Amino acid sequence: MNLLLTGATGFVGRNALLRALPGYGTVFAPVRSEAKLRSQLSGEGVAGENVVALGADPATWGGAMPDHAILGAGVLFARDRQEYFETNVDWKLRVIEALPETCRIVVLSSQSAGGPTPAGRAARGEDDADSPITWYGESKLAMERAIRERFPHRPIIILRPPMILGPRDQATLPLFKMGEGLVRLKPAWHTKSYSFIAVQDLVEAIFLALAAGSLPDRSLYVAAPEPITDWQLIASAVLPGKVGLTLPVPQPAVRLLSAVVDAVPALRAQTPSLTRDRAREIWPPRWVVDGGRFARWSGWSAKRGLVETMRETADFYRRTGQL
Repeated sequence: MNLLLTGATGFVGRNALLRALPGYGTVFAPVRSEAKLRSQLSGEGVAGENVVALGADPATWGGAMPDHAILGAGVLFARDRQEYFETNVDWKLRVIEALPETCRIVVLSSQSAGGPTPAGRAARGEDDADSPITWYGESKLAMERAIRERFPHRPIIILRPPMILGPRDQATLPLFKMGEGLVRLKPAWHTKSYSFIAVQDLVEAIFLALAAGSLPDRSLYVAAPEPITDWQLIASAVLPGKVGLTLPVPQPAVRLLSAVVDAVPALRAQTPSLTRDRAREIWPPRWVVDGGRFARWSGWSAKRGLVETMRETADFYRRTGQL
């Protein structure tokens, strides 16, 4: 059996690629840079002889005929709404169009497509009305709806993971760097609760979905069962023996910073992670989802909690010389 994996040089994709290599004859990997892909494989001590790099344009794929596909590539941060939609919706549809009709596909969406936990609720579930609050979330929801409309009879599973943590993630490196200092900053005074999933657990969920004999009738949340708080997340990135103080940053200060990033062309040219649009995700007190429906459908269960996941992440940073 052959697999097509988008986002193979990204966080989730790198973990999925390592998991896939022993089980598939050929792994097709659409990438912008084959040199980066080969360098990452070499850094993992993997030859990757059965990895075939493809161009980013599905029209150039020619004879790539996978039995399975994992579509994980997407834009997390963009300068404007159009940029989110070009990759997260338009490109994703072109990818599916290029795949064989019998190819079983897992598409990674996001908790952001649903939005924060509804007021007065412990967790958001699949039966709750979707209410994304950012362009990123809107693009993910638009992607899901477009896939359902255009490919109603294709074997496609759409998963909505929450915050993803674990080895090979570069997004949490600043959190660990901050943990080395005396002062750690936390946006907003109030305590916020989040669902999360370890990347290894997400990868296992993806492959269980590929192997399942049935199809769910909707997009499914997949998450560790216990939510965490922002205080716990910051504390988990503090290395043993380090002491310091965590200070909340007032909401007006964060809003001002995001407005400056939006207004200054030199900053926006870097595709910043903090904009007024993405800052909207900071304020809701709960981003908690119920992943029970996916667990019951697939037989999946989370194996890692926050402490173990962050310890493995720190070990990866040390092993690669980043901490």
